[in-house]
Parts: sequence; structure tokens; C-alpha cells
Amino acid sequence: MAATNYRQPSPLDELNATAQRIAANVERVLVGKPEVVRIALVTLLAEGHLLVEDVPGVGKTSLAKALARSIDCTVSRIQFTPDLLPSDVTGVSIFNRQTNEFEFRPGPVFANIVVGDEINRASPKTQSALLECMEEEQVTVDTSTYPLESPFMVIATQNPIEMEGTYALPEAQRDRFTARVSIGYPDPQAELAMVDEHAGHNPLADLQPVSHADQVRGLIETVRAITLSPDIRRYCVELVSTTRRLPEIRIGASPRSTLHLVRAARAQAALSGRDFVVPDDVHSVAVPVLAHRLVLTPEAQAGRRSTAELIRGLVARVPVPQASAEPHGHWMRSR
Repeated sequence: MAATNYRQPSPLDELNATAQRIAANVERVLVGKPEVVRIALVTLLAEGHLLVEDVPGVGKTSLAKALARSIDCTVSRIQFTPDLLPSDVTGVSIFNRQTNEFEFRPGPVFANIVVGDEINRASPKTQSALLECMEEEQVTVDTSTYPLESPFMVIATQNPIEMEGTYALPEAQRDRFTARVSIGYPDPQAELAMVDEHAGHNPLADLQPVSHADQVRGLIETVRAITLSPDIRRYCVELVSTTRRLPEIRIGASPRSTLHLVRAARAQAALSGRDFVVPDDVHSVAVPVLAHRLVLTPEAQAGRRSTAELIRGLVARVPVPQASAEPHGHWMRSR
């Protein structure tokens, strides 16, 4: 009897299998938006934070909750309101009369996935409470620092700034979000399918975890090991630095955005089943990673230019590094 050849699944195989399970779970709730789900997975694997921006009623909170429920980990939700205080987010020290000492009571930010609903309805003071959490994965209260458990991801939703009762996110806060997505209205077929499937019950109620925190930590390590050639590194730096020289832009992308672009490109390469990054990976994440960081000049705003449009034009103009004749060999030489 011939022996059966058995190949041990590689880390990339495990990553893709897990990502497909999570994506299928989320798409049970958010029908007809595979591109939005892809960016959400890229952000998760890139150790980043996701900003979901769109008009009310298109599924922003449903996306955040579906992704959170697909992973068996600690999840908390913060409903941002104008009277929310920073201590309501990070936690507070309370005096214990029995021990005569202050005890720290952790806030909802102490979770693996934090869902911040309508983040731009809180004051800038409260929004800024997330700055240290998102960048350094720690919280400082009363001179004491408390680490946040990995993986740590903030999924924030917001309505457009022209809606009443909202505050525009400060530039420093927006820069800490790895990617921004807009869900948009579904096409008629997807909306009809949503009516058929969701009218009778809420699909979130039946959603079960298909992964767990330890597994996600392993997937993040796999993404970190994705090869990034020197030419791709230079290409990412050139894309970002060019945004600072555009006449339509008052404030260009920061060096932090270069790091986020590289991490997102690595995650996209892993989702594509490759252990190396190619220019197409950079192109597929450039708009969601870079567009929300740019600040237009008043003239560009008056001309109704969009930052996403400018990034697409930039990707089309900046020369793409050329690979050698050897298939993929050029992109696999260095990390």
C-alpha cells in the first residue's frame, strides 16, 4: 500500500485558513463588502487600529462587533458621548478605606479588542485619552503605568463631520489609526440578501468565535517575518515622502504612516499566501492607510479634491521598482 504524503501546514497556511474563517464569519453580518472585511483583517494582522467612517445605518458598528465576536478574546465597547470623561476610558484610582491605599480600577480600554462607537461624538479631551493606549499599548494613571495585553486593537466608528453634534478627530489621533475604511451603501442585490437574512433575526446573536487571542498572536508573528526587499522599502518611503510635496496638501503623511504602510503591506502579502512583499501589496493598502492622514489646503477643499483621489494619482505616478527576470526572486532577498 502506497504511503500517503502528508505535508505539515506552514504558518502561512494556518494564517490564510484562520483569515478565511474570520472573513466568512464577518460577512455573515456585513453582506456584500469583502473589500472592507479585507482591510479590517489587514489591520488586525498589522497590529494596527481601524477607523470606520460613514453615514449612519450602513453597518459600521456591526462590522466592529462582528470582527470582535469572531475572536475568542476580551472585548469591550465604549459608547462615546459629549459628557464622557478620559477616566471613563482608561480607568481611575479609588481610595480603599480598609487598606488606606489607592486602588486602580481598569477602564474598558483594558481589553484585546476595544470597540469605540461614534468616537467623534466625544470631546477632543476624551478622544486624546486613547493616544497613549494606541501607540504604546499602555495606560498611565497617577504616575503609574499599566500595560495592555496583546493583541490590542481599537476599532472606532465615526459619522462624517458635517453631521450635527460631532467633533473632528485631532490629526494626532487620526495618525494613530493604521487604516480608515468607508463601508458605503450596498448594491441592490446585497441589500435584498440582507433583508432576506436579517429581517427575522440579528445574525450577531448567532455569531461564534472562530479564532482566539493566542492564535492571533501567532499570526502576527508570521506577518512580522514576511520578507521586505530594500527596493520595496525605498518605494514605501518615496510614496509617503511625496505626499509632503503635493501642492494640494497642507500636512503630508508622517513617518509613522510609513511604518503602518509597511506593516499593512506585509499583512496583505501574507493574506495573498506569499512570504514576501510585492508592489501590488503596497498599492492595495495605500489608500486606506494614507488618505485619512492628509490635510488638504483650503484651495483643494474648495475644489472638492479628495485625499483618496490624490493617493491614487500618487500611486500611478511614482515609479514602481522593477523585479529581475527571476520570478519573485528580486523581492525575496532581504527582510
